[in-house]
Amino acid sequence: MDDRPVIPPPPTEERCYRHPSEVTGVHCTRCGRPICPECMIAAPVGHQCPTCVAEARREFRQGPGRRIAVANAKAVSVTNVILVILILVFVLEMVQSGLGSILAGPSSREAVDVGAMFPPFVALGQSWRLFTSMFVHFGVFHLLVNAYSLFILGNILEGELGRPRYLVLYLLAGLAASAASYAFGPVFQVSAGASGAIFGIFGGVFAVNYRRRHTAQGAVAMRAMAQLIVLNLIINVLLHSYLDWRAHVGGAVAGLIIGFGYNAPGRDTARRAAAIAGCAVVIVAVVAMVVVRTDQIRQLMGLPG
Repeated sequence: MDDRPVIPPPPTEERCYRHPSEVTGVHCTRCGRPICPECMIAAPVGHQCPTCVAEARREFRQGPGRRIAVANAKAVSVTNVILVILILVFVLEMVQSGLGSILAGPSSREAVDVGAMFPPFVALGQSWRLFTSMFVHFGVFHLLVNAYSLFILGNILEGELGRPRYLVLYLLAGLAASAASYAFGPVFQVSAGASGAIFGIFGGVFAVNYRRRHTAQGAVAMRAMAQLIVLNLIINVLLHSYLDWRAHVGGAVAGLIIGFGYNAPGRDTARRAAAIAGCAVVIVAVVAMVVVRTDQIRQLMGLPG
């Protein structure tokens, strides 16, 4: 009988699965494979390897991460996004014309360079100015007045209509305002500003509350919007040399038409049809005004229609 003590075999050397030349005694807490100091990524418990960390990030993006991103996107206010765009365009104007124009705004030529509407250019094919002019402003006070009105009333109407319908109303009212200014304003006058679209919001708020006119809240809101529209139109007439009242009327009428379409009585199908019809009426009116005015201006310039 052999009484000599049994000597255990030496432990097997473990090497990093990503760097076989590195000896290690640390294992990834996720997959259990050995990892060297270079591959150790701190985890809530222990360390994980780069492969497991990449897999965990991918799983998060495809699962909870995607749901979080979607929820965050749904929480974004369209009104606030528009406000950011207005500010960014104004910064671009200042870069274009210099800080000295922050109060008086850019010159007519500089405003046109940024995207303001100039009817002869629209008649020559630059119809995109009907859209871009909605985001250009003549000076910081012009911007602040419009931004304040948009922030207060825009968020109210967005909450009533929801983001998609609100955005459609805002953009179509803005286009209607630009088209009215183009169709009925002076041929050689530069125009810009978000006020036409904001008048569309006035009209939308009025229309939304029209069906609630029998309630105290609805009646107060409707009267307030009606008074605000009338007051602003009076100011526009008195200050017609400085304000584009045609754009404001066009935006307000478009907002009313679309708002009443959104709030038509009846079942869901009938209400959807009324909403589409209201938007279609505004689109047809915009196209008609632009086509007729373009033909008039081209004839004035001696160009073929």
